[in-house]
Amino acid sequence: MLTLVSFCSLADEPATLVIANRTVHQSALPLETLRAIFAMRQRTLPDGQAVHVYVLPDDNPVHEDFSKKVLGVYPHQLRLAWDRAVFSGTGQAPNEVDDETEMLEAIGSTPGSIGYIQQSSLNDQVRVLDIE
Repeated sequence: MLTLVSFCSLADEPATLVIANRTVHQSALPLETLRAIFAMRQRTLPDGQAVHVYVLPDDNPVHEDFSKKVLGVYPHQLRLAWDRAVFSGTGQAPNEVDDETEMLEAIGSTPGSIGYIQQSSLNDQVRVLDIE
């Protein structure tokens, strides 16, 4: 009975999707590539197109879900990697947006951009990327 309750609560959780601007040619990205892009260690997509990364604030539940369940890291680990790159002068932090509406607008209007949202927020301005 306990297993069934746990399963039901997991099924009720909204899915977090990786989204991209419609100019992004890939339909899927390997998980390791996705991790490198969101850690700001990789600045281009596999086809050579410059990538613009958008994220939600560290305390946003969707950001926490994406970091932990999709990337397999804690939000503070991402922040540490971004801060290290900025302070050392070797990189920059991703573009931070306030909410999923702003995320959709930014991704939809910025060629080569990538981000994430809950499935329930999805619209036709962006494309969903599968994770390999």
